[in-house]
Amino acid sequence: MPNCKIDKITVGGNNPVSLMGVVNCSPESFFSGSYTRPEGVYEKAASLIEDGADIIDIGARSTAPLSAPITVAEETERMKTALSEFSGSGIPVSVDTMYPEVLEMCIRYDISCINDIHGLANEKFAKIAGDSGLPAILMATYLEPGDPVGFDAVRDALNVVSGRAEKHGIEDIILDPAVGRWTPARTSENDWEICRRFKELKITGRPLLAAVSRKTFIGELVNAPPEGRLAGTLAVTYSLLVSGASMIRAHDISETRNLIDVFAKLNY
Repeated sequence: MPNCKIDKITVGGNNPVSLMGVVNCSPESFFSGSYTRPEGVYEKAASLIEDGADIIDIGARSTAPLSAPITVAEETERMKTALSEFSGSGIPVSVDTMYPEVLEMCIRYDISCINDIHGLANEKFAKIAGDSGLPAILMATYLEPGDPVGFDAVRDALNVVSGRAEKHGIEDIILDPAVGRWTPARTSENDWEICRRFKELKITGRPLLAAVSRKTFIGELVNAPPEGRLAGTLAVTYSLLVSGASMIRAHDISETRNLIDVFAKLNY
């Protein structure tokens, strides 16, 4: 399996599982506890690194269903404010955006990775990403973020996304199977099937991202809002570690770091 190099972190293969901390500078976020003002992102990121995160994923637009829309200009300004303090900090930063205009601004700063939920479906975005030379986390997508419905479609979409990366010269990639209620056609059972069959996605030959933190399918099962989904999240995360996840994207860093450390102690 090809590894993915992000800054000084090697993801995949026999390397330790990497932990990505989520920092949302979008008040529209589905989980209000994860919101950080753009001016406070560096301080929050440094705290997450201290708690055990390996890389910080910064987003400025909520992609949860029914979230209040914002303009590309507003997302750009939020990201610019958030990134301005990171130069020379030594903290590896991933930027979570799917708009070319936002990405063009972000790559002027000291970033280490691109997180594209659009899976390079936007040609202009894909060209900028390829020209940047940065590694990329790419979500299963045909045309709109997370649009494949059912496990077979997710697996096929990941192959499509891998092909787009190859076309644009992006060699270092991590694949995201798109767990979540991304489109109206998706159901919680679709998410459970992805999690149950996560191991089968290793045939893509690329490191896999597990991004399930506090998501709807867990909340529906345990009948809890985002604030009450931590235990369920950790349970699903452990299962995905067993199934071969190479990177975990999480809101709750200290708890997830403990989980990863216990998993490693039991299995290596």
